[in-house]
Amino acid sequence: MSEKKKILIVDDEPDVLTYLTALFEDHGYEAITAQDGITGFDLAKSEKPDLITLDITMPDQSGVRTYRYYKGNDELKGIPVIIVTAIGDSMKSFLKKLAGFPEPEGFMNKPIDEDQLIGMVADLLNKS
Repeated sequence: MSEKKKILIVDDEPDVLTYLTALFEDHGYEAITAQDGITGFDLAKSEKPDLITLDITMPDQSGVRTYRYYKGNDELKGIPVIIVTAIGDSMKSFLKKLAGFPEPEGFMNKPIDEDQLIGMVADLLNKS
């Protein structure tokens, strides 16, 4: 039996962490969580997830800064990142313009469309 793909969920809202953990585990993935960008970056380095979902608006360290850390790190830059945020399409446009950094591999507005998110995750993990 193959090992479960590991997804790191980075979001400051406990309800979102619980919801996404249940959603991913119900679809056969292993989920690990972080409530802020700093912990999320440390967990990404230690756990080497197959995919990361990342909220943008978090205290202490924004998701944008955390995203830049992921994509600027040689060990982590190949991990697909799906931005999951309530900010909407204006943030998607902003992230596409980040100089020197690739745009995120996926983007999901809150409220989350479960089928769309699981489809996106499956597509990205099948590419890697």
